[in-house]
Amino acid sequence: MATELTEAATQAVTGEPSSPAVNARKRRFLIGATGVVAGVGAVAAAVPFVVSFFPSERAKAAGAPVEVDISKLELGQKIDVEWRGKVVWLINRTPDMLASLPKLTPQLADPDSKQSSQPPYAANETRSIKPPILVLVGICTHLGCSPTYRRDVAPADLGADWLGGFFCPCHQSKFDLAGRVYKGMPAPINLAVPPHKYVTDTRVVIGDDTKA
Repeated sequence: MATELTEAATQAVTGEPSSPAVNARKRRFLIGATGVVAGVGAVAAAVPFVVSFFPSERAKAAGAPVEVDISKLELGQKIDVEWRGKVVWLINRTPDMLASLPKLTPQLADPDSKQSSQPPYAANETRSIKPPILVLVGICTHLGCSPTYRRDVAPADLGADWLGGFFCPCHQSKFDLAGRVYKGMPAPINLAVPPHKYVTDTRVVIGDDTKA
């Protein structure tokens, strides 16, 4: 039946009956041409999906290390930078701020940061390479809120035992000036310290600690 339809179509176009040999050649040609067109269409449709697997320049930049100049970071001051879509704090802690850290040990859930996230070189009381300079991911470990920097001592809303630190107004979690969480808070662990290193005395690279 299909052969008869093909012969009728050929005769309608050419005005002449077609031979079996001619029909066979035309069938092969049409099948081959249809396959080529279908293949080209499939490749064209696949290209956008294949390209989507490769990260964009913007995506690669978002994960790249960030170099920060801290030469003008004053005592007690905090600056914010973005790394991998997260806010990272850099704070120049005063001598009084550093002196407050050991006083809070009994009130902290993880004073030695054994359950928390930081590179080995920041697994110390100050959680830093250089004691004054704190580099910290500014995201609460409870539900991802952004705590506020509260350097004031004994404010009315935080109590007489508050010696400065970070307070999450969303769910009331408290952290000291090394990002260590107080006991009994919603946040389960300390704030994270990202990988970082000093390339000069006043320039910090966040996101890369090779040969730190």
